[in-house]
Parts: sequence; C-alpha cells; structure tokens
Amino acid sequence: MRVTGRALNRAIGDRVRAARLARGLSLADLSARTGDSLSVSRISHYELGQRRLSIEAARTLATALGDVSAAHLLGVDADDAPGADSAEARLLAAFRATDAEGRHRLLTVAVSGADCGAPGSGSE
Repeated sequence: MRVTGRALNRAIGDRVRAARLARGLSLADLSARTGDSLSVSRISHYELGQRRLSIEAARTLATALGDVSAAHLLGVDADDAPGADSAEARLLAAFRATDAEGRHRLLTVAVSGADCGAPGSGSE
C-alpha cells in the first residue's frame, strides 16, 4: 500500500498532537519548551499535516516532550517494525497514553518481572 505525502504528513502530525496532549501541553507550552526555536504556528502546521516534520524538528520536539523519541514522532519506531507483536504494541501504546505516575508503575512492573527471570526476559 502506497502512502501519499499528505497522508504521511497527517499521520506524523497526529503523533505530534497525541504526544503533546498526553502531556497536557498547549501549543504555546510546547513552543516554549523548544526555547521558541519552533513557533506555535510551525508546530500547528506539523500537527495539521500542512508541513512535513524534519528530523531536526522531530528531535527538538522529542526533547521538549521529554519521554518520546523522534523516531516515534516520525512513525519509524520499533512499534512499526515487522515482527513486533500486538502485545508489545499494546504495552507501548498504554505507556505512551498514561501520565508520569502510570509510566513509573508500568516500568516498575516490567523491571521487576525481568529481574526475577520472567519468560522472555533473556535470563532463562
């Protein structure tokens, strides 16, 4: 299936918006977190799919958002990779959708499971 440039821009914009809203940030808040290197207008254009997000801008936004990767914003992260199973994708989506306390709890459970030799932890 061929993805058009406009559809790709929109998908990337949806990821940027979702990441921003998940953190409770306004466009102005996010712009300020970039040190105003990305204006409110520019970020809005990315979110609306009217402008293609560059790698450099994705890195700037990822840093400003704190716990999201530029690869995720651009749609090229591991959850899009062939071989990633649905449970992995659901876990990643749940992690990204929750607040800081929820992410901490998920990480605590995941790390404690890996530390005790849970299946798939690599310690078998």
